[in-house]
Amino acid sequence: MRYKRISSLYLYYTTYRTKNQVFSFEIYEFFMNEGDKMAEIDAKNKRCCFTGHRPEKLFLENDGIETVEKEIKSRLRIAVRDAVEDGLTTFITGMARGLDLWAADVVLEEKENNPDIKLICAVPFEGFEKRWNIKEQMHYQEILKNADFVKIVCEHYTKSCFQVRNVYMVDRVSRVIAAFNGTPGGTRNTIMYAKKCGVFVVNILEDQLLPK
Repeated sequence: MRYKRISSLYLYYTTYRTKNQVFSFEIYEFFMNEGDKMAEIDAKNKRCCFTGHRPEKLFLENDGIETVEKEIKSRLRIAVRDAVEDGLTTFITGMARGLDLWAADVVLEEKENNPDIKLICAVPFEGFEKRWNIKEQMHYQEILKNADFVKIVCEHYTKSCFQVRNVYMVDRVSRVIAAFNGTPGGTRNTIMYAKKCGVFVVNILEDQLLPK
């Protein structure tokens, strides 16, 4: 087991092997001294994460999923570019179907023209994607392969692992880019937690909010 430094964090990491790929996964993180704690505060101000609905809950005037994905990615691209202009260059995605994977796609595309941009994948537990269809699993693995870092938040599935993943992300950023249409669930809970923590939230579906 070794360690390396990413975004002012010292990280222990080990390797995780799949059939075709090898990834580095974080095991523990720690601050070396007070100076590094201050560096982490500065790094937090340069990080942003995403939260949003699964594809079946992301609807825009009854459009089909392909149209929805195109529109959501267009809005995400604007939000990501705004964040970069504001000095936020490290993005954390929770790797769920829908908004999370689409956000990762956008960040990786933007990274092609800006090497300062980094992508961190916060996976709720190992094997999270195993029940998805083959196309979705391949998409998931491709993102992991191209990410700058992968974090396995929980060792295995628990009822709270998704909430733990969301808290992990929000606690490490200064901005949340959300795709929230007003429906209850994990996205709303994450936004409420972020606001409670004083983290700035940008909702790219503000114009799609359901009436209360």
